[in-house]
Formats: sequence, C-alpha cells, structure tokens
Amino acid sequence: MHVHIYCGDGEAKFWLEPQIELARNYRLSRPRLREIEQIIEERYDELRTAWQDRFGR
Repeated sequence: MHVHIYCGDGEAKFWLEPQIELARNYRLSRPRLREIEQIIEERYDELRTAWQDRFGR
C-alpha cells in the first residue's frame, strides 16, 4: 500500500505499510518531505480506506 505525491517542485512515493516510509523522491527538499509525511500521518486512516476502496483489501 503506497501513495504518490505530486507537487510543483517534485514528486515522491511513500509506503503506507508496514509503516509510513519514503520509497522514492524526485527533487523534493527534506523540509517538504517532512511536511508531506506529517500530512500522511494525520490522514493515514483516510488514505488506507481510499486505497482499500480502490484496490481491494
């Protein structure tokens, strides 16, 4: 389970399980990655539910 993040200054892929972890980074700064990871942590349940609705359990 993972999410892709697209920003004007780059993009990234984060694994959601077994824990939130950066998988790939394309031109995003460390502070930006920390900001994104915090958002993922705050919205983890919503992201997990959306993944399961889209791709199955």
